[in-house]
Amino acid sequence: MSELGKMGDRATEKAYLSRPMSAIPSIRRLPTETVNRIAAGEVVERPASVIKELVENAVDAGARQVDIRYEDGGRTLISITDDGKGMTPEELPIAIERHATSKLRPNDMGEWDLLNIDTMGFRGEALPSIGSVARLSITSQTLDSDSAWQINVEGGDVGTPKPAPRFGLSGTKVEVRDLFYATPARLKFLKSERSESMAISDTVKRLAMANPAVGFTLSSATRTTFRVTPSTDDAEGRLTRLAAILGNDFGDNALAIDTDREGIRLKGYAGLPTFSRGNSLHQYLFVNGRPVKDKLLHGALKGAYQDYLARNRYPVAALFVELPMTHVDVNVHPAKTEVRFRDPNMVRGLIVSALRHALAGAGHRASTTVSDYALGKIQAGGAALPLQGNYGSRGGYGNYRPEPRPDPQIQGLVDGFSAKVEEMQSPYEYSAQGMGGAPQPDLTQNPLGAARAQVHETYIVAQTEDGIVIVDQHAAHERLVYERMKQAMSGQGVERQTLLIPDIVDLGEADAQRVLARAAELAEMGLMIEPFGVGAVAVRETPAILGEMNIQGMLQDLADDLSAYDEALSLKEKFEDVCGTMACHGSVRAGRRLNATEMNALLRQMEDTPHSGQCNHGRPTYVELKLADIERLFGRR
Repeated sequence: MSELGKMGDRATEKAYLSRPMSAIPSIRRLPTETVNRIAAGEVVERPASVIKELVENAVDAGARQVDIRYEDGGRTLISITDDGKGMTPEELPIAIERHATSKLRPNDMGEWDLLNIDTMGFRGEALPSIGSVARLSITSQTLDSDSAWQINVEGGDVGTPKPAPRFGLSGTKVEVRDLFYATPARLKFLKSERSESMAISDTVKRLAMANPAVGFTLSSATRTTFRVTPSTDDAEGRLTRLAAILGNDFGDNALAIDTDREGIRLKGYAGLPTFSRGNSLHQYLFVNGRPVKDKLLHGALKGAYQDYLARNRYPVAALFVELPMTHVDVNVHPAKTEVRFRDPNMVRGLIVSALRHALAGAGHRASTTVSDYALGKIQAGGAALPLQGNYGSRGGYGNYRPEPRPDPQIQGLVDGFSAKVEEMQSPYEYSAQGMGGAPQPDLTQNPLGAARAQVHETYIVAQTEDGIVIVDQHAAHERLVYERMKQAMSGQGVERQTLLIPDIVDLGEADAQRVLARAAELAEMGLMIEPFGVGAVAVRETPAILGEMNIQGMLQDLADDLSAYDEALSLKEKFEDVCGTMACHGSVRAGRRLNATEMNALLRQMEDTPHSGQCNHGRPTYVELKLADIERLFGRR
């Protein structure tokens, strides 16, 4: 709008408001500046939302590189430079008008279809909203132009385009200074500089995940905090971009997801259950390349992992949903972070089934971070052994002083041994001698190796072809029992064993009533109970696969779980928690001594059972240390 037009509008408004109050109707038209500032409250919530809108414009303009710089958490300066196609001087004034956009076009019938949107932005609100609450400067250039052009907007006052120095071949540079200076009350609602900076970083990383073919740099006033180079927009390039953002550990412990159903495709990567976090901040969800925060998608992700993680643990995942544009409505909120699906149940079912299929395919695999953490604790926990003498710069010892001879009483323990690495017997010979009797097959070729020892009557130490495995016998057996219970429930039901003498368990009146109210559902899981006086329960049958167990403790834990559930939910809906509690009490306990046959049988069952890399609570069941890692601990590498 020209300055003359604005002066006319203001004069008309002033004359209108100067009339007697009786002549002014109760319903008034708001001035353009006020309308823009109201709209800015929806689109421009904080500095991070400004960056989101401007970066999305850059991506829509075909940028291959986007450079972002901010100061004071985005309050004083936000600068975004891209190498997109740019804008002409005629397009600049239109770009900052409300509801003016290059991303929507009418069809042949002249209709504007809001369900066929294939761009990040489309509402035409970002630039005018930002310009109404801040000092906005846009400098843009095209390939066929001799110079760049700049336009300024201050608190809604629009200047005229003027020539500016070129800064590259083509592209746009947007500077936002003094955010919310025109609406000082909004400044009071901003958080600390650190919090706003973290929000900016999270926003940029989500946009970088969604656009692997675009390079990004993010810089504050003092340093560059984030940088990724353009990659390919395929599975390999996407994983490379995700690993650069989420860390190499994610790349090593992520399961590839790629499936489709009735035109809806799900791609991405999901972390192993043992590679989990204490909150949901590491869950990234995208719909048609748009970062979203959708309750349906987060709920589907949580439901898929419900069987493998404790209630206070959250999976790490980056999932990309692709579906026809007519099957999703992105015009739900001005911030465009929420979407609405035409068939939400289909999308949720696809996510849950795809994730569970991938987790089942992982078998007994556990995350590499488990062994890395163990090695780190070993290296950090023990002090380095002091070297005797001076270690020379060429790798030899200088001024060597031999150690004094040890006490004659212990000399016999070291005589006959040397520091030379002796030839190790073959696993076949070791197995035959260690177990006794006829030679045994070479079990070290198996993924979890051959059991060699039990430590503290809790941990099984097994030898593999290229390292060792340490297994938590209780956690491992708990997962095995749990999976067997699930199979039995999905088949002919859980087989029960009758107790010769019913076990009477005193729970208290409230807990006893809570458990007895679900007696029919517990019976389907193999647990037969009936009332026995006030506050007591008689247990007559238990699941056969659990064997001997602590019935008192199991029933008390079940009562506690039931008290935490919503009364409207059935036990079948909480099947994983109930079976997990029963499996925990029916598993091999820590402190039980196992023989070699039992230990090897447990290892073989783990190899044949899906999800055996973690127990029902999401903790790892084993740690694998490669021989090369062990040699590093002892300075052999």
